[in-house]
Amino acid sequence: MSWNAQGLVEDAQTSATRAIQFEKSGQIEVAQFYYKEAAHFLTLATSAHPQNENVAVWSSHAKKYSERAEQLNELKQRQVVCQPPTSQRKLQQCHFLFTQALDADEAGNHDDAVELYSKAVELGLEARSATSDPELHSKLTAVARQALERAEELKGIVTPSDKPTLKSTLPQPTLPSVPENTTPAGSSRVPPSKGPERPGLHRGSSAHLKVAAGQDTYTEEEKRVLLQTSNINGKEYVPFMIIDLQERFQYAIPFTDKDGLLSLSPKQKRDFARWSRPDELCKEPRLVVGTHVDYFSIKQTLVSDCSFVASLAVSALYEKRFGRRLITSIIFPRNRHNEPVYNPFGKYMIKLYLNGVPRKVIIDDQLPVGKHGELLCSYSTNRSEFWISLLEKAYMKVMGGYDFPGSNSNIDLHALTGWIPERVAIRPNEPDFNSNALFDKLLSRMNKGDVLVTAATGELSATDEQRSGLVPTHAYAVLDARCVQGVRLLQLKNPWSHLRWRGNYSELDVRHWTPELRQALNYDPSSAAMFDNGIFWIDYDSILRFFDVFYLNWSPGLFNYTYCIHQAWQAGSGPVKDAYNIGENPQFSLEVEPGASGAVWILLTRHITQIEDFKENREYITVLVYKNEGRRVFYPYDPPPFIDGVRINSPHYLCKLILNQSSANRYTLVVSQYEKMHTIFYTLRAYATCPFMLKKLENPYHHTKEVSGQWKGQSAGGCGNHPATYKNNPRYQFTVESAHNNNHILIDLKGPKQYQIGIEVVCVVCSDPNSPSAFKKKSSGPFRSGFVVLEIDTIPSGTYDIIPSTFFPGQEGPFFLTVKASSPVKLARLQ
Repeated sequence: MSWNAQGLVEDAQTSATRAIQFEKSGQIEVAQFYYKEAAHFLTLATSAHPQNENVAVWSSHAKKYSERAEQLNELKQRQVVCQPPTSQRKLQQCHFLFTQALDADEAGNHDDAVELYSKAVELGLEARSATSDPELHSKLTAVARQALERAEELKGIVTPSDKPTLKSTLPQPTLPSVPENTTPAGSSRVPPSKGPERPGLHRGSSAHLKVAAGQDTYTEEEKRVLLQTSNINGKEYVPFMIIDLQERFQYAIPFTDKDGLLSLSPKQKRDFARWSRPDELCKEPRLVVGTHVDYFSIKQTLVSDCSFVASLAVSALYEKRFGRRLITSIIFPRNRHNEPVYNPFGKYMIKLYLNGVPRKVIIDDQLPVGKHGELLCSYSTNRSEFWISLLEKAYMKVMGGYDFPGSNSNIDLHALTGWIPERVAIRPNEPDFNSNALFDKLLSRMNKGDVLVTAATGELSATDEQRSGLVPTHAYAVLDARCVQGVRLLQLKNPWSHLRWRGNYSELDVRHWTPELRQALNYDPSSAAMFDNGIFWIDYDSILRFFDVFYLNWSPGLFNYTYCIHQAWQAGSGPVKDAYNIGENPQFSLEVEPGASGAVWILLTRHITQIEDFKENREYITVLVYKNEGRRVFYPYDPPPFIDGVRINSPHYLCKLILNQSSANRYTLVVSQYEKMHTIFYTLRAYATCPFMLKKLENPYHHTKEVSGQWKGQSAGGCGNHPATYKNNPRYQFTVESAHNNNHILIDLKGPKQYQIGIEVVCVVCSDPNSPSAFKKKSSGPFRSGFVVLEIDTIPSGTYDIIPSTFFPGQEGPFFLTVKASSPVKLARLQ
């Protein structure tokens, strides 16, 4: 910026020219900004050079520019478009029916097509008779005639002429769906099935993924879990199935959601005036303006959902950069090119990934509007575009309303895309944090389209907040990662669409922006400084200093195989904490082919059904991985887990298993909580680059006997190292009543934690002494503090004695002895 009079006047002229251009193009907010800038430069010139002969002219123009900026502000605030005439809305509805009919027609669904053509004719004629506008009359007549001719042709009433077949005038598709989209290509109406149909509920999260070996359909237990967690905040969100593609989107009157209007946040209530539909806010509403969604246009307002808006931004950028549908693939209705379309009947269906599976969310298009006609939800700066507002409404509906408590982008992006969430804490001072490897991963994987990235700040001091321009505990979309001449940079977007970083490599930085760097990034700090759109470059070292966490959501397209299991973990099952016994935790066997190389990622998702749980999530969960041939684990740290998961209170936890030819091929996965206070519902899903088998370790023990006892006086005999006193220990006898030798027994002993305790089992009578599983004695192995277990996989029927003991004689205290068996068992005390 020049501070001499001539330079300031030239800056003012440049800004005024831009203001006029933007005003002519209808970009009111940008024009308003430049008018203010022009006035500001002229005011500076006036105050800095009061003796200049042109001061009066400068002052006059500054006043005019300020007044014009204020006029535009008033225009923006009062820009309320009246309710469109009924005939105009009918024309929009008629066009919608006609294009849906064309889609069904070209897909070969002639019955559906005839029905939709007929509805278009009926609606067009009705609207035509009610309008006196010649242009509108002509448009309605043309649509109705085309629909009638094609309907009669399909019915066989007329013979097709040599005229070209009626085709839609819509542009050809420019964006294919990403492979991760489970929805079949084609229109939102599905032709009648001509053969076996894919099950409605399916374990694969993505169309390209092969379901690993296991049951393809869900068990009754899993169906109960999914049904139980379909009720979220008092409303039902059933799993999305192929039949939902036949959802009806046409109604006699504009659709109204049966679940009612969404509750508003306090800030919205302060400014709220009414609920309005898109055609009440602009003349020609669209779902998407242009050939793709634009991350520049996304603007957050009064809803506290910065992480969700940041998620929309990185998803929209993915669509533009890689030319594949991601965020727009979850919006219905769609045309035959899989493009979401504006529905003048006011109904939309959104597919969100919630509680383990994609689910169906129905909304109407009523949006909250303020006293000056402004939208009170997130919106597109393209005033006739509504995909942002409608996606936000669907997500806010699930979350209980616009009074959203906040989230993180791992949760939001997974809900929007189904991509695999990973949380990477930024901890530069911790020895196991490799900042260089993390940046290299971001640089390579973002450019390949493998991952969507957002970053969040932690708590910031008032001084840091002011100096940095960053917002504390706030989510930012990561748009780009670059390394130029050794300088590591990230490009971020503030969901507010204003307020940017003020440090190194910001638009205010005059020291670091070399000509080479500007050219490499195609970035002009001076131009960027003219308008604050919330997008900025920041160096990686500053990220490490001011930011708290990266949220990475990985494409399922990185994997070839998947499998999932939906389960409930009942409260009261096992100890409250996993300090010494995890034998009653949910456990799963993971098996890969011997010598397999590749990766297996394990995602644990806890289902959330209440907003209170979301606000105050006190359930800390994780997955522990053990190398023990896929057998049940009882002791949490003996031996230590191969992967010891960190217990976090996010609904998602990701664990990564990297395999090579020398890796084990059988593992046990254990779901763990910090404290078991409530029943939780969860989904365990594995993604892999190689075939694998994931199955629940079932409990074979259907019969349980429990007794309590104590070591006291003479009966505190100690272990077998003390034969004179060992014989005085309490002794119990159990009898296995079975006609076969393949019985399973589990014996556990709980005693004072300060003692080392153990179990010995002695065979008294064996029904089949020649059985390979027959034995004389078995022990629980090394004595353990407070808890020990003995598991016998196969045991012949017969009679056996159990001797519980402490390690040293004279150690007195109570104990609990439990015998679990696959067959009926009797348990009695002998001494």
